Amino acid sequence: MKIFRTYIRVDELKILREEELVDMAMKVAFQQGEENHENSSQPSEEQSAAAGEKDAHSRSRNKHACSESFSGGEKLLSSFEIQSNSPSLTDCIQTSHSRKRKRRKVNNHAIEDSYTAKVEQLVKIKQKQDEDKAAARLHSFNGGCEINESAITLSEGTERMKSLRFTSYATKVKSPSIGEHRAVPYPEVVLCVEVYHSSRKWVKTQEFLVLGHQTLTELRDKIYCSTDQVMLKAGQHDPSGYFLVEDVFFNDLRDPSAIDYSEPIFDWLRNSKDEALKKWESITTGELQQKQKAIVGDVTGLQLPKFKAVDMHMTRFCDLRFRLGAGYLYCHQGDCKHAMVIRDMRLIHPEDVHNRAGYPIVLFQLKSRVQKCDVCKIYRATKVTVEDRWAQKNPCYFCKDCYFLLHYGKDESLLYNDFSVYDYQHD
Repeated sequence: MKIFRTYIRVDELKILREEELVDMAMKVAFQQGEENHENSSQPSEEQSAAAGEKDAHSRSRNKHACSESFSGGEKLLSSFEIQSNSPSLTDCIQTSHSRKRKRRKVNNHAIEDSYTAKVEQLVKIKQKQDEDKAAARLHSFNGGCEINESAITLSEGTERMKSLRFTSYATKVKSPSIGEHRAVPYPEVVLCVEVYHSSRKWVKTQEFLVLGHQTLTELRDKIYCSTDQVMLKAGQHDPSGYFLVEDVFFNDLRDPSAIDYSEPIFDWLRNSKDEALKKWESITTGELQQKQKAIVGDVTGLQLPKFKAVDMHMTRFCDLRFRLGAGYLYCHQGDCKHAMVIRDMRLIHPEDVHNRAGYPIVLFQLKSRVQKCDVCKIYRATKVTVEDRWAQKNPCYFCKDCYFLLHYGKDESLLYNDFSVYDYQHD
């Protein structure tokens, strides 16, 4: 059994629309019909010559008849009238008209048959193009994929294309593999929360789906930041942290060693009210408002908001007062700060995950940047040195093997120590 392999490039396929097919069929059919009509309506040269001779002969006979006497002319006229009223002449005229009508019908039928045949032929071409296009698109995701001529039918290709094209956003969320199952009460609100990078401005690192009846600590436990890993490895991990939403500090005080990060801020607001008011004014007002104040003075009576502190583990998302799309603050490990945005809010629908134990669900996770060793350019870096005189860069990244070969001798002793070295943690 022979298998024919066909390789198709999508950009070489020219897809014709239905309107273009109809126009092409009409042009071809009517062009052929006009040619047939011209061939049938124009007499041949022999027929034209015979008709000319017959006409000349009749004219000569009429001239000969007119040269006779008047009485003979009257007789000829009377005989001509009788001959014109004879049934043989009438039959000849009717026969000629009927032939013309038949010829027109035959031409019309020929045009219709030609048009129908052309349409059917172009429809077959269109179907073949649709099949080739569907097969090419379905297999264009893998360049080395081989296509069998009769492997994919048009209906199967169309269904697969629909499944690829119309995959909804909600169906991409897979149910987490968790043993326990807790039903989600209805109606329930689903929030889409985005967390951004601490140093790279407006680089989103994570995106979550959270339920309205979940606490803020459930979201905080899901947020990943490399600073937590570095501090944990260094033995200086701090469990403290807070969310600042509008004018409320939500402090995480679950751990007994946690510190209330908002307390120093409240002390600063109480002891440096004028400085805090200027700081708040620079945050809330723009350049135009500042110029207006310099000219006409302060006419708005700007005041500091009444900040307050609440425990994070006692607050649910449905208890928050927030604005969609507004930027809020997440702070942890002393001064590692992330922007947080509540992007969307909607009711839960049947395509969502209905297991409360699976939330918060991670919709997006930024892939970590892989920093390779600056020496071998092959392996991932595990060490970074600063002010290293034998390194080609400052700072310079090393994998484990390259760092050991450059800085240690045969007796495994450090060759020099007038540099700083740190463990490198990937973002």
